Amino acid sequence: MATVRLVYLKAALHRQGVTSPLFRRPNSAVRAFSSAISPPSKAVVYDQHGPPDSVCKVTELPPVPLKDNEVCVRMLAAPINPSDINRIQGVYPVRPEVPAIGGYEGVGEVYSIGSAVKGLDKGDLVIPSPPSSGTWQTYFVKEQSIWHKIDKSTPVEYAATITVNPLSALRMLEDFVDLKSGDAVVQNGATSIVGQCIIQLARVRGIHTINIIRDRVGSDEVKEKLKKLGADEVFTESQLEVKNVKSLLANIPEPALGFNCVGGNAASLVLKFLKHGGTMVTYGGMSKKPVTVSTSSFIFKDLSLRGFWLQKWLTSDKAKECRGSATRMELVPFDQFPTALDKALGKLGSQPKQVIKF
Repeated sequence: MATVRLVYLKAALHRQGVTSPLFRRPNSAVRAFSSAISPPSKAVVYDQHGPPDSVCKVTELPPVPLKDNEVCVRMLAAPINPSDINRIQGVYPVRPEVPAIGGYEGVGEVYSIGSAVKGLDKGDLVIPSPPSSGTWQTYFVKEQSIWHKIDKSTPVEYAATITVNPLSALRMLEDFVDLKSGDAVVQNGATSIVGQCIIQLARVRGIHTINIIRDRVGSDEVKEKLKKLGADEVFTESQLEVKNVKSLLANIPEPALGFNCVGGNAASLVLKFLKHGGTMVTYGGMSKKPVTVSTSSFIFKDLSLRGFWLQKWLTSDKAKECRGSATRMELVPFDQFPTALDKALGKLGSQPKQVIKF
């Protein structure tokens, strides 16, 4: 469906004066179509990389015919993740060619199916698994193999965000260090959705969490919210400007595993907490500052630095393993997308995860 969707997107963009050599119809575009056709769709489109609030616009897309093995899904909700922002900016390692439709995960309801589709029916609740670019649109057409049916009782805001953030938290807790009940982990970026998921998953397993947040107005309120989720300790970065941070741990053991999604000084604080032979896993770099490690940390503490990228894990034939938590989110109507984008970009201070409701 990608070829046909691009052709129709080209036509829609052309009417708005947007052209691209990427939208030439291939000579081999011979397809077996079903009699089904999608409704017209609204989509968040960007025709070049750059600041999302400058390059994104809501565009009307015409109906497209379904191929025999394709499913048209009426999207119900889709989040704005940091990786979505990075794709639009053009700095994410893997990104769709422009013009493109934003979004990478979400949840929808089956609207119509191709003639060869089995196992899915109109009205089924589905998510793209593995995630697939282009979820920021009201009707999304993809091959049946992409869609995974889920329980209809699942709240849409959780179904829309079940893949990227919770799965990242789970894999990082399980794949790097053999943690047991009573052990501890340390993380920065604790208010992120991944951070909140780590807190909750660790609590269920009897693992202590040491959490680092940036200094901000209302930090006491943030600490209380994280502790209600199950955090053992929550520190602002300025609270950790002491010679021995481990003296702050009381009865919590030194952590063997740390998570870094910020970089810069926040990453150094994670390293300070780690015990001898500990591991820090980096899965983001929100500060855009490098991770720096002292020579003594390598020589005398024998620390290990690792990286985690969910997309690589998903493409390693493990998507099916992940098929089959309460975090703070805000459902936002599609016509308020610019405001949701501003919140996701941090222009309006600390905000819940923005989930677009179509």
